[in-house]
Amino acid sequence: MPHTPIADYAVIGDCRSAALVSASGSIDWLCLPRFDSPSVFGAILDADHGGRCLVRPIETATARRQYSGDSNVLETTFTTASGVLRVTDLMPVDSEAAKARELWPEHELLRRLECLDGHVEVQVVFDPRFDYGRVTPRIHRGPGGVFSCEHATGALTLFTDIRLASGEDGKGLVGSDRLAVGDRRYLSMTYAHDTPAVLAPLGPEADRRISRSIVWWREWTAACRYHGPHREAVVRSALVLKLLSYSPSGAIIAAPTTSLPERIGGVRNWDYRYCWLRDASLTVRALCDLGFDVEAEAFLSWLLHATHPTWPRVGVVYGVYGESRLAERELPYLSGYASSRPVRVGNLAAGQLQLDTYGELVEAAFVWVSRGGELDRASKSNLVGLGRAVCSRWGMPDDGIWERRGGRRQHTHAKVMCWTALDRLLSLHESGHLRVPVSEFTRERAALRAEIEGRGYNERLASYVSVLDGEEVDASLLVLALHGYADARGARMRSTCDRIREQLGVDSLLYRYREHDGLPPGEGAFGICGFWEVECRALQGEDATARRQFDTLLTHANDLGLFAEEIDPVTGAALGNFPQGLTHIGLINAALSLQERGRQ
Repeated sequence: MPHTPIADYAVIGDCRSAALVSASGSIDWLCLPRFDSPSVFGAILDADHGGRCLVRPIETATARRQYSGDSNVLETTFTTASGVLRVTDLMPVDSEAAKARELWPEHELLRRLECLDGHVEVQVVFDPRFDYGRVTPRIHRGPGGVFSCEHATGALTLFTDIRLASGEDGKGLVGSDRLAVGDRRYLSMTYAHDTPAVLAPLGPEADRRISRSIVWWREWTAACRYHGPHREAVVRSALVLKLLSYSPSGAIIAAPTTSLPERIGGVRNWDYRYCWLRDASLTVRALCDLGFDVEAEAFLSWLLHATHPTWPRVGVVYGVYGESRLAERELPYLSGYASSRPVRVGNLAAGQLQLDTYGELVEAAFVWVSRGGELDRASKSNLVGLGRAVCSRWGMPDDGIWERRGGRRQHTHAKVMCWTALDRLLSLHESGHLRVPVSEFTRERAALRAEIEGRGYNERLASYVSVLDGEEVDASLLVLALHGYADARGARMRSTCDRIREQLGVDSLLYRYREHDGLPPGEGAFGICGFWEVECRALQGEDATARRQFDTLLTHANDLGLFAEEIDPVTGAALGNFPQGLTHIGLINAALSLQERGRQ
């Protein structure tokens, strides 16, 4: 069976989990009750055994899709020879106050079918598979279109007004229906993990949940302060970040999927359903500068809470409740996306050492305070403790921002982020927000700069380099200007940008690096790296170049404005986990930088 291109998927969610919906009407990925829970639908990783929920016309159809305005409610319109069908997909959301006034399912996946013209014959397949496709549940039929199945992780209930029967070999449910113009049908799947099952009504009540969800998303986006060029792309990126947030804790995950490959048929397949500290300061900056202070504060609070139990060691990646042990394992019985194996769950990066995370945490707090935020006493103490840890640890080799599995090295980017941590803590001391050992932090900050300038810059290449005394560049060096370590208009930073473009660039895109990393070669261009370059060029005063590159980068989104982690420079295909929060963060921050340049 041909695989669905990654870019053909849309995402819906409820700020606790998310589902991927193909342009052909198949929900091929959904984990419940959390982003990082085992999948209920997983056909994206194995079409035969993963499970899906499919709604589509039986006739050949063309599909056009959009989100309902500034929301995460998806509308797909199918046009056939006999009629037009619109399918609305969402995971309903509302305020906590509204939920407290009525029965509300722990999770609901709601699909509404409407015939807009003529008549349309529709096909329905409901085939859940628990535990990453390992368990095919027995589905029990109840009265009035109610079906249910259970597994150790919870219970699914399907409520529908479409007649369904057992599928082949008793697996799943299948059915069909004929809709004439004006007809509506519904499928409501609810999930109960540790609460009583709630049956969500169909008909007008389902329509009301859809309307309320659209209003909820639009009221949230109304807080966005960005009114510059490409506002639609910026707002869509903000909606992706909100969808990737785990509302009970404030965590923001990297992506809602696992094991979508960086190279089709390759082994670079990782689980991204967790929270990476390397994204911290960029995320807080994006949220604050767009006007989403509640989310920024919640995320910063989660960051400081999650890292406290392991202090002075700061982890690389955490679960949504701050779990630091994310054991990685392979699922050999799954064929993988487009035969890309292995399929992995968990992530070994949780056991790596990345010194840049110290700088990311402190910078995130600095951004929050500089935008008017406050820190409590415990947070201040933790931040000073991070600075002391930097003083004692910055000379160590680490695994680096890109998490290469070839051994620890002296990464220039890591040293710069350690410098950033001490620099921001000294600034917070000077502004009276906390008290630090000034002489120690000042001494170590100067030692870091001497080390970086003496060994992290290669005179022959006229560029900062990936590792101390090295000969290779990598795209993370662009953030030296973004974090204020290096003057973007200075000779060293200008020549570094030029060398990165020369060695890593393909059109408007950038690879992360070219050197061997311990894995079979082959990955796409890295989405955020192109947006980092846009910011650097803007800071250098090259406004026309930066805007032209930004415009070109936007063309690599799918039809809904969604980006994957990587892009194939040859075909333009989306690669890696999807949608990728870090790419959208890069887009937001690049747009904000361009807007600021326009004001100057």
